[in-house]
Amino acid sequence: MTKGFFIAGTDTGVGKTVVTAGLASLYRQLGMRVGVMKPIESGCKRLEDGLHPQDALFLKKMSSSPDALDLIVPYRLEAPLTPSVAAEMEGIRIDLEAVKRIYQQLEGTYDLMLVEGVGGIAAPLYKRLTSVELVRLLGIPVIVVACNTLGTINHTVLTVEHGRQRGLTLAGIIINNCDADPDVSSETNPEVIKQLSGLPLLGLIPYLPSSTREDASLLAEVMAEHMDSELIKNVPY
Repeated sequence: MTKGFFIAGTDTGVGKTVVTAGLASLYRQLGMRVGVMKPIESGCKRLEDGLHPQDALFLKKMSSSPDALDLIVPYRLEAPLTPSVAAEMEGIRIDLEAVKRIYQQLEGTYDLMLVEGVGGIAAPLYKRLTSVELVRLLGIPVIVVACNTLGTINHTVLTVEHGRQRGLTLAGIIINNCDADPDVSSETNPEVIKQLSGLPLLGLIPYLPSSTREDASLLAEVMAEHMDSELIKNVPY
Protein backbone atom coordinates (compact mmCIF):
# COMPACT_ATOMS: atom_id res chain seq x y z
CA MET A 1 0.00 0.00 0.00
CA THR A 2 1.36 3.39 -1.00
CA LYS A 3 2.11 5.74 1.84
CA GLY A 4 1.53 9.46 1.66
CA PHE A 5 2.04 12.67 3.59
CA PHE A 6 0.24 15.99 3.32
CA ILE A 7 2.71 18.83 3.84
CA ALA A 8 0.89 21.68 5.58
CA GLY A 9 2.27 25.02 6.65
CA THR A 10 1.46 27.14 9.65
CA ASP A 11 1.14 30.00 7.16
CA THR A 12 2.15 30.97 3.66
CA GLY A 13 5.85 31.52 2.98
CA VAL A 14 7.16 29.09 5.60
CA GLY A 15 9.03 26.88 3.13
CA LYS A 16 6.52 24.11 2.38
CA THR A 17 7.65 23.79 -1.22
CA VAL A 18 11.35 23.50 -0.37
CA VAL A 19 10.61 21.00 2.41
CA THR A 20 8.38 18.93 0.12
CA ALA A 21 11.05 18.96 -2.59
CA GLY A 22 13.67 18.08 0.01
CA LEU A 23 11.64 15.13 1.25
CA ALA A 24 11.15 13.94 -2.31
CA SER A 25 14.89 14.20 -2.96
CA LEU A 26 15.73 12.44 0.30
CA TYR A 27 13.33 9.55 -0.22
CA ARG A 28 14.51 9.10 -3.83
CA GLN A 29 18.07 8.93 -2.50
CA LEU A 30 16.87 6.20 -0.13
CA GLY A 31 15.68 4.22 -3.15
CA MET A 32 11.96 4.96 -3.01
CA ARG A 33 9.68 5.87 -5.89
CA VAL A 34 8.22 9.25 -4.93
CA GLY A 35 5.24 11.05 -6.44
CA VAL A 36 4.40 14.70 -5.83
CA MET A 37 1.29 16.85 -6.02
CA LYS A 38 0.39 20.45 -5.33
CA PRO A 39 -3.33 20.10 -6.09
CA ILE A 40 -4.08 23.83 -6.07
CA GLU A 41 -1.67 26.68 -6.73
CA SER A 42 -2.63 30.33 -6.74
CA GLY A 43 -0.42 33.22 -7.78
CA CYS A 44 0.60 31.49 -11.00
CA LYS A 45 2.37 33.70 -13.51
CA ARG A 46 0.57 34.13 -16.82
CA LEU A 47 2.80 33.67 -19.85
CA GLU A 48 2.01 33.27 -23.55
CA ASP A 49 1.35 29.55 -23.18
CA GLY A 50 -0.80 29.88 -20.06
CA LEU A 51 -0.41 29.88 -16.29
CA HIS A 52 2.93 28.71 -14.92
CA PRO A 53 2.67 27.12 -11.43
CA GLN A 54 6.16 27.79 -10.09
CA ASP A 55 5.84 25.62 -6.98
CA ALA A 56 4.47 22.62 -8.87
CA LEU A 57 7.10 23.00 -11.58
CA PHE A 58 9.78 23.06 -8.88
CA LEU A 59 8.39 19.89 -7.28
CA LYS A 60 8.24 18.16 -10.66
CA LYS A 61 11.85 19.08 -11.37
CA MET A 62 13.24 18.18 -7.94
CA SER A 63 11.43 14.84 -7.79
CA SER A 64 12.24 13.99 -11.44
CA SER A 65 8.55 13.25 -11.84
CA PRO A 66 7.48 11.92 -15.25
CA ASP A 67 3.86 12.82 -14.53
CA ALA A 68 2.00 15.39 -16.58
CA LEU A 69 1.81 18.80 -14.94
CA ASP A 70 -1.99 18.65 -15.03
CA LEU A 71 -1.80 15.65 -12.68
CA ILE A 72 0.65 17.29 -10.31
CA VAL A 73 -1.33 20.53 -10.14
CA PRO A 74 -4.94 20.07 -11.33
CA TYR A 75 -5.96 23.63 -10.44
CA ARG A 76 -3.96 26.72 -11.37
CA LEU A 77 -5.11 30.18 -10.32
CA GLU A 78 -3.64 33.49 -11.34
CA ALA A 79 -4.57 35.76 -8.45
CA PRO A 80 -2.10 35.65 -5.52
CA LEU A 81 -4.94 35.04 -3.07
CA THR A 82 -6.32 32.21 -0.99
CA PRO A 83 -7.69 29.66 -3.48
CA SER A 84 -11.39 30.12 -2.65
CA VAL A 85 -11.20 33.84 -3.40
CA ALA A 86 -9.03 33.43 -6.50
CA ALA A 87 -11.28 30.66 -7.83
CA GLU A 88 -14.40 32.77 -7.39
CA MET A 89 -12.77 35.73 -9.13
CA GLU A 90 -11.67 33.54 -12.04
CA GLY A 91 -14.87 31.53 -12.36
CA ILE A 92 -13.24 28.20 -11.51
CA ARG A 93 -14.95 25.42 -9.57
CA ILE A 94 -12.50 23.42 -7.48
CA ASP A 95 -13.60 19.81 -7.02
CA LEU A 96 -11.77 18.07 -4.19
CA GLU A 97 -13.18 14.72 -5.27
CA ALA A 98 -11.41 15.21 -8.61
CA VAL A 99 -8.17 15.84 -6.70
CA LYS A 100 -8.75 12.58 -4.80
CA ARG A 101 -9.24 10.65 -8.05
CA ILE A 102 -5.97 11.99 -9.45
CA TYR A 103 -4.18 11.19 -6.20
CA GLN A 104 -5.48 7.62 -6.34
CA GLN A 105 -4.39 7.38 -9.97
CA LEU A 106 -0.85 8.44 -9.07
CA GLU A 107 -0.41 6.54 -5.82
CA GLY A 108 -0.47 3.16 -7.53
CA THR A 109 2.78 4.10 -9.26
CA TYR A 110 4.77 5.14 -6.22
CA ASP A 111 6.07 3.95 -2.86
CA LEU A 112 5.35 7.37 -1.37
CA MET A 113 3.18 10.35 -2.28
CA LEU A 114 3.91 13.87 -1.05
CA VAL A 115 1.07 16.38 -1.34
CA GLU A 116 1.84 20.03 -0.68
CA GLY A 117 -0.97 22.18 0.67
CA VAL A 118 -1.72 25.87 0.21
CA GLY A 119 -1.01 28.28 3.06
CA GLY A 120 -2.26 27.11 6.44
CA ILE A 121 -4.67 24.20 6.89
CA ALA A 122 -7.57 26.52 7.70
CA ALA A 123 -7.16 28.60 4.53
CA PRO A 124 -10.25 28.07 2.32
CA LEU A 125 -9.69 26.12 -0.87
CA TYR A 126 -13.19 26.40 -2.32
CA LYS A 127 -16.13 28.11 -0.66
CA ARG A 128 -16.00 26.84 2.97
CA LEU A 129 -13.84 23.79 2.20
CA THR A 130 -10.28 23.86 3.55
CA SER A 131 -7.22 21.64 3.48
CA VAL A 132 -8.80 19.71 6.36
CA GLU A 133 -11.47 18.35 4.02
CA LEU A 134 -8.84 17.53 1.40
CA VAL A 135 -6.67 15.65 3.89
CA ARG A 136 -9.70 13.67 5.04
CA LEU A 137 -10.51 12.70 1.46
CA LEU A 138 -6.95 11.58 0.79
CA GLY A 139 -6.72 9.73 4.09
CA ILE A 140 -3.08 10.60 4.77
CA PRO A 141 -1.28 12.08 7.80
CA VAL A 142 -0.05 15.63 8.00
CA ILE A 143 3.48 16.93 8.42
CA VAL A 144 3.38 20.51 9.72
CA VAL A 145 6.05 22.92 8.43
CA ALA A 146 6.79 25.97 10.59
CA CYS A 147 9.13 28.89 10.02
CA ASN A 148 11.65 29.30 12.85
CA THR A 149 10.98 32.87 13.88
CA LEU A 150 9.31 34.89 16.62
CA GLY A 151 5.60 34.00 16.73
CA THR A 152 5.96 30.51 15.34
CA ILE A 153 5.12 28.85 18.68
CA ASN A 154 1.61 30.29 18.60
CA HIS A 155 1.11 29.56 14.88
CA THR A 156 2.35 25.98 15.22
CA VAL A 157 0.42 25.07 18.35
CA LEU A 158 -2.80 26.51 16.89
CA THR A 159 -2.26 24.56 13.66
CA VAL A 160 -1.69 21.33 15.59
CA GLU A 161 -4.72 21.88 17.83
CA HIS A 162 -6.96 22.70 14.87
CA GLY A 163 -5.84 19.55 13.11
CA ARG A 164 -6.49 17.44 16.18
CA GLN A 165 -9.93 18.94 16.74
CA ARG A 166 -10.84 18.14 13.14
CA GLY A 167 -9.67 14.55 13.46
CA LEU A 168 -6.52 14.67 11.34
CA THR A 169 -3.56 12.36 11.91
CA LEU A 170 -0.49 14.47 12.63
CA ALA A 171 2.85 12.80 11.88
CA GLY A 172 5.12 15.50 13.26
CA ILE A 173 6.64 18.92 12.76
CA ILE A 174 9.48 20.19 10.58
CA ILE A 175 10.92 23.55 11.61
CA ASN A 176 12.46 25.50 8.76
CA ASN A 177 14.90 28.38 9.15
CA CYS A 178 13.55 30.85 6.61
CA ASP A 179 15.99 33.68 7.31
CA ALA A 180 19.75 33.79 6.88
CA ASP A 181 19.91 35.93 10.04
CA PRO A 182 17.47 34.28 12.47
CA ASP A 183 16.18 36.11 15.54
CA VAL A 184 16.96 35.03 19.08
CA SER A 185 13.75 32.97 19.37
CA SER A 186 15.10 30.42 16.86
CA GLU A 187 17.25 28.86 19.59
CA THR A 188 14.35 28.09 21.91
CA ASN A 189 11.41 27.61 19.53
CA PRO A 190 12.03 23.94 18.62
CA GLU A 191 12.02 22.57 22.17
CA VAL A 192 9.05 24.68 23.25
CA ILE A 193 7.05 23.62 20.19
CA LYS A 194 7.93 19.97 20.79
CA GLN A 195 6.77 20.17 24.41
CA LEU A 196 3.56 22.10 23.76
CA SER A 197 2.48 20.18 20.67
CA GLY A 198 3.30 16.70 21.93
CA LEU A 199 4.43 15.81 18.40
CA PRO A 200 7.81 14.53 17.28
CA LEU A 201 10.20 17.05 15.80
CA LEU A 202 10.99 15.42 12.47
CA GLY A 203 13.57 17.94 11.37
CA LEU A 204 15.22 21.29 11.94
CA ILE A 205 16.24 22.62 8.55
CA PRO A 206 18.95 25.30 8.35
CA TYR A 207 18.65 28.33 6.13
CA LEU A 208 19.33 27.18 2.58
CA PRO A 209 20.85 29.41 -0.11
CA SER A 210 19.27 29.17 -3.55
CA SER A 211 22.22 27.15 -4.85
CA THR A 212 21.32 24.39 -2.36
CA ARG A 213 17.55 24.69 -2.66
CA GLU A 214 17.70 24.19 -6.42
CA ASP A 215 20.09 21.23 -6.48
CA ALA A 216 18.28 17.95 -5.73
CA SER A 217 21.43 16.13 -4.61
CA LEU A 218 22.59 18.91 -2.29
CA LEU A 219 19.08 19.33 -0.91
CA ALA A 220 18.83 15.60 -0.19
CA GLU A 221 22.15 15.74 1.67
CA VAL A 222 20.94 18.59 3.87
CA MET A 223 17.66 16.83 4.60
CA ALA A 224 19.47 13.62 5.49
CA GLU A 225 21.73 15.51 7.89
CA HIS A 226 19.02 17.56 9.61
CA MET A 227 16.02 15.24 9.62
CA ASP A 228 15.16 12.05 11.44
CA SER A 229 14.47 10.04 8.30
CA GLU A 230 14.00 6.83 10.27
CA LEU A 231 11.34 8.46 12.42
CA ILE A 232 9.49 9.72 9.35
CA LYS A 233 9.61 6.33 7.66
CA ASN A 234 8.25 4.62 10.75
CA VAL A 235 5.48 7.02 11.73
CA PRO A 236 2.47 4.76 12.33
CA TYR A 237 -0.73 5.56 10.48
